[in-house]
Amino acid sequence: MSNQGTALVTGASSGIGAVYADRLARRGFDLTLVARNTDRLEVAAKRITNETGRLVRVVTADLTDAASLHRVEGLIRSDPALTLLVNNAGFGAVAPLMESDIDRMERMVDLNVTALMRLTNAAVPGFVGRGKGAIINISSIAAVAPEILNGVYGGTKAFVLAFSQSLQHELGAKGIRVQAVLPGGTATEFWDIAGNGDYGRSARAMSPEQMVDAALVGFDRGELVTIPSLQDGALWDEFQSQRRRLAADFAHSKPGARYIASA
Repeated sequence: MSNQGTALVTGASSGIGAVYADRLARRGFDLTLVARNTDRLEVAAKRITNETGRLVRVVTADLTDAASLHRVEGLIRSDPALTLLVNNAGFGAVAPLMESDIDRMERMVDLNVTALMRLTNAAVPGFVGRGKGAIINISSIAAVAPEILNGVYGGTKAFVLAFSQSLQHELGAKGIRVQAVLPGGTATEFWDIAGNGDYGRSARAMSPEQMVDAALVGFDRGELVTIPSLQDGALWDEFQSQRRRLAADFAHSKPGARYIASA
């Protein structure tokens, strides 16, 4: 198994992040695993090393804490072996804004948006300088269907999708791969934290193993956006086509006729 360099995975102690860590190690990546729970990280690291022989570094960090976030940024900038960044850390909510703790909503923005943006910014210069690298950003189907969960959560995941699309436009010609993954309901602790644990334990939720394996198929195919739960991929192609058509009709110096008051 060839050495693929190092992959840094955030939120790697459980759920989707833990499965990414396992799958990437089996693909030949050494790992840097980032999460708050040291015990879980160390258990995962030991198992992965025993099963794959890959080197695994554990980094305990709360990415909503500025000092911890800056420390991880420094690790990213100083690692010449880093070839893949998986921005998976995040949390969600199901309660509407009026019923939510606004401080918790702010922490959600800090983690889902600010930390992801800063870690990406830390990785990109090295990737560009080396002429290769990849970024996998975990978004959500809420990015295009914000009505289904808490609006702040949907807004943060819409940022992740738009940010990923912009990054690919900016960096694709420089040898950098970007993928946004939009999971649907997945059987992880996400739902307990979000306030609807029963959904995560129901038959409607996809297993994290199925989700990650499908996402990696999309990655191997060069997809910019991968939606594992979407059964008809042509629907997304049509959506993108209409989005581009809409964008092409924005650049006008006058408002549309429907906004001009009649005499």
